Amino acid sequence: MTTKTNASTKAAMVTKILSREKGATVLEIAKATGWQPHSCRAFLTGVRKKSQIVKEQRADGKLAYRIEAASMPPAE
Repeated sequence: MTTKTNASTKAAMVTKILSREKGATVLEIAKATGWQPHSCRAFLTGVRKKSQIVKEQRADGKLAYRIEAASMPPAE
């Protein structure tokens, strides 16, 4: 069995939107992937083990998560 590592995987998609300047909310991740919110939060836990995740309150009051650019692991 081969594992997808290209940009078409949901994990790569989430990593990309978390890398945006404004980051992403759990609901934005859920909408982009089709995952349940609890699955999105579990994925964020996994990302925290590899990168620095920053939680920020947006001007609209929503909580967003963002990957710090300096802590991004090198692309394989």
